[in-house]
Amino acid sequence: MLTQNIIGYELSSAGTETISGFNPATQESLPGAFAVATEAEVAQAMQKAQSAWRVYRQVSGQQRGVFLRAIAEAIENQGDTLVQRAIAESGLPEGRILGERGRTCGQLRLFAQLVEEGSWVEATIDRAQPNRTPAPKPDIRKMLVAVGPVVVFTASNFPLAFSTAGGDTASALAAGCPVIVKAHESHPGTNALVADAIRQAAQQTGMPDGVFSTLYGRGFWLGETLVQHPLTRAVAFTGSHRGGRALFDLANQRPEPIPVFAEMGSVNPIFLLPERLKKDADALAAQIAASVNLGAGQFCTNPGLLVCIENADTPHFIRALQTAFAAQPALTMLNPGIHRNYTQHKNAMLGIAEVATEFAASEAQETLNAPPAVASVSAQDFLANPRLQEEIFGPFSLLVKCKNQMEMEQVAAALQGQLTATVMGEAAEILAYPTLLQYLQEKVGRLIFNGVPTGVEVGHAMQHGGPYPATTDSRFTSVGTSAIKRFARPIAFQDCPDNLLPEALRDSNSLKIS
Repeated sequence: MLTQNIIGYELSSAGTETISGFNPATQESLPGAFAVATEAEVAQAMQKAQSAWRVYRQVSGQQRGVFLRAIAEAIENQGDTLVQRAIAESGLPEGRILGERGRTCGQLRLFAQLVEEGSWVEATIDRAQPNRTPAPKPDIRKMLVAVGPVVVFTASNFPLAFSTAGGDTASALAAGCPVIVKAHESHPGTNALVADAIRQAAQQTGMPDGVFSTLYGRGFWLGETLVQHPLTRAVAFTGSHRGGRALFDLANQRPEPIPVFAEMGSVNPIFLLPERLKKDADALAAQIAASVNLGAGQFCTNPGLLVCIENADTPHFIRALQTAFAAQPALTMLNPGIHRNYTQHKNAMLGIAEVATEFAASEAQETLNAPPAVASVSAQDFLANPRLQEEIFGPFSLLVKCKNQMEMEQVAAALQGQLTATVMGEAAEILAYPTLLQYLQEKVGRLIFNGVPTGVEVGHAMQHGGPYPATTDSRFTSVGTSAIKRFARPIAFQDCPDNLLPEALRDSNSLKIS
C-alpha cells in the first residue's frame, strides 16, 4: 500500500521513488511504502502554504485554539494504532511512547490556551502627545505577527513530541504560520498517522487549504530544497550539530536569508561539589547512571560530562558509577546510523591515551543495542583537548577530575555553549562557588540545582536552548510557550486610524488582553 504526501487537503504521489519503515529492535523492514516528494510537489506545498498564510494569519486566537485542540483529539483517537507503529519504528518501550503522546497533546492544548488568552502578541500602545514640544509625539502601536510558512524538521529521538505535531509545529501553528513538515526517514508510518490527524482537524475546523503539509524524502535533497525555497520564512530543526549547521548555512546563502532555529545537542555537564559527593556518592551515581542511560542515552539533555574535585572520596564515587552503569541494560538505539555513530565515537573517545575507561559493557553483536560506558580524564588533559567536549549521542559519560575549585572553574569557563548545566551540592557549599555559577550562567540556557537534566518540563518559564553550538540562537526556546516567538516578528503602526488597526491594538481592547 502506498502512502502519499499530504499537500494541504490533497494527497499526492507524483514520483516513482518510495521509502519504507524499519524496526530497529528486529532489524526488519516494516509494511507500507511512502511516496518520495518531487520538486513539483515541494513547489505546490510551498505555494499552498503561502496562500493559506494570507488567510490563516488573520484567524482569531479562539479559532486557532479550536484547531490545536482538534489536532490533539484526533491524535488521541488513533489509539493503539499510533502507539504500536511508533514503538515499531523507534524501538522505544510502550510507556515512553504513551508519555510522548501525552506530552504532544498537552503541548497542543497549552498553545491553544496561550492563543485564546492572546497576550503573547505583546500588544504595546504608546499614545500620541500632540502638544509635546519641541515636536509632537505620534501614536505608535506595536505587536507580534506571524512570519509566514515554516519548515519543520522532525527529530529522530522523539517520534511524537518533537515530530510531526510536536512543539515546533504546535508553536508555529499557534503563531499563525502554516507548517510544512519534512517527515523523518525513521518514522514514516508514525508521521503518516499524525499528519492525517492534523489534516482532518484542519478540515473539520475550517482552516485554509495549505495550513499543513508533509513530504517524504531520502537523503539531503528534500531538506535543502525546502530551506532554499523562496517562500519559506523560517526553519525549525532538532538533531545533530552537522545537520543543523548545514541548514543554517543554506539559509544564510539565500538571496533573502531566513532564521533557522536549530537545537543541536549538548553534553549537559554535571558539576559535583565535594560535600555533596562525600555525603551521597552512591545515590548520585545511581541517579546519574539512570539519567545517562535513559532511552539508550538518546536525549539532547543527556549528561555526557561529569566534573568533580579529586580527593579521597573520588575512588568510591567511581566504583559506585561502575556498579550503577553495570546495572543498566543495553537498550535498542533508534536506527543503524545512530548506533554506528555511537559505537565509532565512543570507541574513539576510549582510545584517547589520556582517557581511562572506568566501565564499558561488551558490544552486542548483530543488534542495535547500545552498551553503556563511562570514562575519566584529568582536568588538565580535558582543557588541552577540545575533542573531549564533543557530544557522544548515546549512553556515555566522561568524568573530569579537577585538582581544586579553581581548576573546576577553569573547566566551566572552557565549555562551549550548552542546553543545560547542573550543580550538585549542599546548600551552604553552593554559596562558596559564585565564580562557577557565573561561568555556567554564561554557557547555558537552563541551570539546574541538585537534579538531572533529562526531562524538560513544558511550561511558561522553560528555556530549552543555549549559546552556540547548542543552538543557533540562544534568545529562543524550542520547548514551552515562549517557543511561539520564534515564528513571529514585531510590526508597529504609527498614527493608524483605530478601525484599521489589528484588533489587539484597538482602543476598545475587545480581546481583553493585557
